[in-house]
Amino acid sequence: MRSLRAWLAETAEVPLEEMSAFFANRLESYEAHMAAWNEAYQKFASFLPDDCNEILDLGCGTGLELQSVFARFPNARVTGIDMSADMLAALSAKYGDKALQTTCGDYFTVEFGKGSFDAVISFQSLHHFTPQKKTALFKKILDTLKPGGVFLNCDYFACCDEEEALLFAECVRRRAAANIPDTDFVHFDTPLTLAHETQLLKNAGFAKAEPLESCDGAVFLLAEKK
Repeated sequence: MRSLRAWLAETAEVPLEEMSAFFANRLESYEAHMAAWNEAYQKFASFLPDDCNEILDLGCGTGLELQSVFARFPNARVTGIDMSADMLAALSAKYGDKALQTTCGDYFTVEFGKGSFDAVISFQSLHHFTPQKKTALFKKILDTLKPGGVFLNCDYFACCDEEEALLFAECVRRRAAANIPDTDFVHFDTPLTLAHETQLLKNAGFAKAEPLESCDGAVFLLAEKK
């Protein structure tokens, strides 16, 4: 916590960036930065059920997690949602030979459809949002999954309640200082603790939600629909 507090103090006056602009401005360095989680990317598809044919990827970016998905499920039909058009263009160029559809938008408002997917996946995207927004999203995910479908989220989580509360409070402070409304997406990490995230999934109606493995500081969290 000491190092986190020091970092927050050092960056206290750094302006918050709009989410899609943040990633568009870092497109060229994005994959090199995310290489720190290469092992997690390589393991990603191994945690999915054998019968995944329809997959929804939330915050897909350039699709680093899809390398293992398409390697295991070469004929899978994947829908990717991301707020960055530049990221989606890079994704489409990379997997032009696959059954891939993309939507540029935020996954809180994009319609998923009912009972449409065998699996919903996400990699290090959800740690930017409040419990209220996540609760609504988790209910949407549950609704779009087929019976027996799964939600596989690989993300990092706050180490403790203190870290979680500190980051949310700092995000609120920085928004207020810059007059940024709560409805605008900004890039500032506000991870929940693993216990809180798991409880939100259960509250949303998932029959089971549990961590599977920690890898490079990220945790694979699997939720199952009855």
